[in-house]
Amino acid sequence: MHIDLRSDTVTHPTQAMREAMYRAEVGDDVYYEDPTVNRLQDKTAQLTGKEAALFVPTGTMGNAIAVLTHAGRGQAVIVGDQSHIYHYEAGGPSTLGGSPMYAVPTHPNGMLDLDAVASGIADESDEHVAATALVCIENTHNRCGGKVLSVEQIEEITSLAHAHNIPVHMDGARIFNAAIALDVPISTLTRSVDSFMFCISKGLSAPIGSLLVGNKEFIRRATRIRKLLGGGMRQAGIIAAAGLVALDQMIDRLAEDHAHCKRLANGLAELPQLDVKADEVATNILIFTLLDKQQQPASDAEINRFLAKVQAQGVLLSRMGPKGIRAVTHYGIETQHIDSALSSIKRALAEA
Repeated sequence: MHIDLRSDTVTHPTQAMREAMYRAEVGDDVYYEDPTVNRLQDKTAQLTGKEAALFVPTGTMGNAIAVLTHAGRGQAVIVGDQSHIYHYEAGGPSTLGGSPMYAVPTHPNGMLDLDAVASGIADESDEHVAATALVCIENTHNRCGGKVLSVEQIEEITSLAHAHNIPVHMDGARIFNAAIALDVPISTLTRSVDSFMFCISKGLSAPIGSLLVGNKEFIRRATRIRKLLGGGMRQAGIIAAAGLVALDQMIDRLAEDHAHCKRLANGLAELPQLDVKADEVATNILIFTLLDKQQQPASDAEINRFLAKVQAQGVLLSRMGPKGIRAVTHYGIETQHIDSALSSIKRALAEA
């Protein structure tokens, strides 16, 4: 059996989730009649300090719904050039909504370049450019190694956008990791954004689903877009039940994942063949670099051989960006797994 560090999406539901799913009270959610879905949405709104929430099948769909709800065809969406929405969601804003994405630089800490955001904001006074309808941010930031945006950073962005009457959507797939890392309530982290999405199928370990959150009017319009995209589910309480368990039982334990990631980073940092910035680990994502004999970033072929050797030793890692290798800690990974993974990676490097 492999120690799977490719992603926190590989988590399996807990026994409590399986039992809750088996016993879930259900109805037709398209008719708003599934009591378990309704409880999950109400609990999410209460927990996050927003007016309403919408249960959706995936985080990618949640982000797509948000963009299509906020921005009309031909209106621009400002995104970070390292953002998940820009890189890994099949061009949703442009493909589905006809909204061009205006990419601005992402700093290594996950923060958007504010000067670039300010210069990229356009209104309808210039008929040559697409007017800006939305700014998107990401917290925690995947390609930046799980970095966390602070409350102050978020409010810098929202203040700038709101000064131009532009809403802000947060891709908060791992927002609870951010809240745990900063030791603040999620409602504090999200108070200034106009909408956000979080996944229950990553570190929170539910098998399926995400929540899109905002005010009641936003969610009303978002529900129509969900239907348009085929996301209207029927007896969805069977999977929503796992989400209720996730919010009740799985948030605080995210700190264990963060500690395990730090332990892994510290161990890998001792290996001269790897460039690991252990002091920058913020949550449950570690991105490191394989070095060649000249202590330069290894070639694609060398990286792929290394990953194959590590897999042969019983550990699964993934690639991230041009040269990065990603390891993600999650529910089901314990201290002994981290120590075993470190030993396996050392053996793989010794074979080189």
